[in-house]
Amino acid sequence: MNQPAASIASPYAPAPRYRILVVDDDATNILMLNQMLKGDYDVLSATSGRQALELCRRHLPDLVLLDVMMPEMDGYRVCAELKFDPATQNIPVIFITTRGGIEDEERGFEAGGVDFITKPVSLPIVRARVRTHLTIKRQADLLRSLAFVDGLTGVANRRYFDDALNGEWRRCCRSLTPLAIIISDVDHFKLYNDAYGHGAGDLCLKEVARVMKEQLKRPGDFLARYGGEEFVCLLPETRLKGAMALAQALGRAVEGLGLRHETSPSGDVVTVSLGVAVMIPDPDCEPQYLLETADRMLYQAKSGGRNCCRGAEFTAEEQAALVDRSVAASPPSQSPSASPSALASPSASASPSAE
Repeated sequence: MNQPAASIASPYAPAPRYRILVVDDDATNILMLNQMLKGDYDVLSATSGRQALELCRRHLPDLVLLDVMMPEMDGYRVCAELKFDPATQNIPVIFITTRGGIEDEERGFEAGGVDFITKPVSLPIVRARVRTHLTIKRQADLLRSLAFVDGLTGVANRRYFDDALNGEWRRCCRSLTPLAIIISDVDHFKLYNDAYGHGAGDLCLKEVARVMKEQLKRPGDFLARYGGEEFVCLLPETRLKGAMALAQALGRAVEGLGLRHETSPSGDVVTVSLGVAVMIPDPDCEPQYLLETADRMLYQAKSGGRNCCRGAEFTAEEQAALVDRSVAASPPSQSPSASPSALASPSASASPSAE
């Protein structure tokens, strides 16, 4: 199954029910392919290239059956755009066409397609090709997941988070929607390790990761281990109010574990401090600025007594000023971006304690 930012394939998970997108400007062809495949797969359909791209970005199908000859945007261009977008580039595309010449196949493979099926289609051929490429994709997804999973906690690792942040940043730039980050840090974790040992510390981090992940309810939200005892949540299309509410829920969930921490100056159980940052991404700014703003909010939460969260969201005026400074700070020969430390901070707000 195609892996969105919110989830990573497990080698031990049962085979999923795959989702296939059928794209053809002829409704009769769509109906025929849907009848062929609906017993084994969830089938989506699109009658134009633009609609296909939108469905791919919204639903992330596991495979696309794509007609070549369509008005306005042909299948080759649709495939090329899918391969250009990091969110959809791993979706295999099988072209379905009446044109089976060598030049046509070369053009399709250059656009990023994995196979061709000629019309009129044969049921056994369609099923066999679909099954083969879904198997290959599942194996590739599993291999990628091994490189993106934190070995201790089982959540996403720093490398996966960095890739996902860059991808969501670009997506939110296009859609002009907000992106939120929550950084959390286990309070006085060194004292916990000193008191109970590193084995107990590892178990503590596993439990913290587990309960925090359970609080994420939307498909697009995900949790990663950022390093040591730090965790980070990426929340697309989320304003400060929603991000702060989730941060407080994360804090309550960790405290609710009741893990004894008798050497902690801020309480007798394990707790976390959290920093939240929200902005509408802009192509003239770098995502690192959002991350470092969340880190500053985390520092404020720690300075404010720990076991609480602090957050900041850029106003329209602050964001416009940020973009202006970022463009002004960029060397003429480079794309506009400035060091986050050189730019003004957004307005910060405090939240109630996570207790």
